[in-house]
Amino acid sequence: MNKTAFQHGNTGRMRIHVLPTKRFKTFAVSLYTGIPLAEDTVTATALTPFVLRRGTESYPETRQFREQLEQMYGAGFGFDVYKRGNYQMVQFRMDTINDSFVKNEGSLLEDSFAFLGEVVTRPALENGYFRSSYVQAEKENVRKKLEAIVNDKIRYASERCIEEMCRNEPYRLHPLGQRKDLEGITPESLYKAYRHWLDTASMDLYVVGDTTLEEVEQLVDKYFAFGSDSKECAYKQEVSTRKADEVRTVVEKMEVSQGKLNLGLRTSITYADEQYAAVLMYNGILGGYPHSKLFMNVREKESLAYYASSRYDGHKGIGTIQSGIEIQNYEKALEIIKKQLEEMRAGNITDLEMSQTKAMIRNLLLEIDDSAFEMIAYDFNRQFSGKDRPRAELLQQVEAIQIEDVKAAAATFELDTIYFLKGQKEE
Repeated sequence: MNKTAFQHGNTGRMRIHVLPTKRFKTFAVSLYTGIPLAEDTVTATALTPFVLRRGTESYPETRQFREQLEQMYGAGFGFDVYKRGNYQMVQFRMDTINDSFVKNEGSLLEDSFAFLGEVVTRPALENGYFRSSYVQAEKENVRKKLEAIVNDKIRYASERCIEEMCRNEPYRLHPLGQRKDLEGITPESLYKAYRHWLDTASMDLYVVGDTTLEEVEQLVDKYFAFGSDSKECAYKQEVSTRKADEVRTVVEKMEVSQGKLNLGLRTSITYADEQYAAVLMYNGILGGYPHSKLFMNVREKESLAYYASSRYDGHKGIGTIQSGIEIQNYEKALEIIKKQLEEMRAGNITDLEMSQTKAMIRNLLLEIDDSAFEMIAYDFNRQFSGKDRPRAELLQQVEAIQIEDVKAAAATFELDTIYFLKGQKEE
């Protein structure tokens, strides 16, 4: 595993993380911005990057914006909007070839910073606000993305289970916002929301490539003008103290031919916890991989599910199980899924399940070294959670896990919500 580590600094309120390396032919640049998930800001924040990618002060037309990327030897630019813990994240990414591989007058890394800095801080405006044509088009774009979730019943059931389980928490909100809010957003209101986002978001800028921390700090100073009153904002971790009360069952009917059975569980263990490695093993054995209990028992042996798997959100302390079943098999499928949870609690785990799961986690951790953006994403876990967890150390912890450790982790998972999506017609 790569011994080189990120170097950390900051400029104004921007935290900076640089991994100087000659291993890659490109510069990977990633900017993480996060604000607390909230009903009144979630939709405008989600819409903001869609509008920002339409044009900037120097390249106000979308065509010019794209041509500028072509000028930079086809640099890649993209963004994601997602949630992490109780935060809504907007992440911008740029991928630019290293100058030593092309004949270029200036510095392509500097060109990337000039471009990204302008995208984030100097958008194309009209009359002092966002361009109305861009806002209108991107509202429609986001609306279609939110509708696509409703049409994708696997995703829909997964989102609805979280929504019901966290109905009194910000985490219930979808990171792309709410369709009902889009209508009321104007170029003026969106620009105000954008200025607020710019002033209050936590910001972490990552660079992997043949550069130095000093060079990156200078480039940030030059191209990211945030004004003097902005302050550095750290992420606040709230440990989920909420116990699962009695299990809630939610049944919803839609035009579906296949039932979607999803379960939500709560655990006190998060990324910063000592038992984190044991929970990775727990999730892997339960439903994280093709050899897992859910896959083997619910899908393969009993033929009760088209798919059956589990996920664990280490920044929130939530486990979820998702399965697709014949509607009439609801009782039987639920019984067998619950039985797998009991097996985990009882420590009925084979040595083969342990060794296969360790091998899968080991491969995932080792593969991180193959991608600059994966290395960035892994390091950002430390920044977000406040817990430094070097990969070599996590790997050692996983290798050392015994069945008893997995059993202890299993004891912390409590079933909270059962969500079932079934057809309109009474069966």
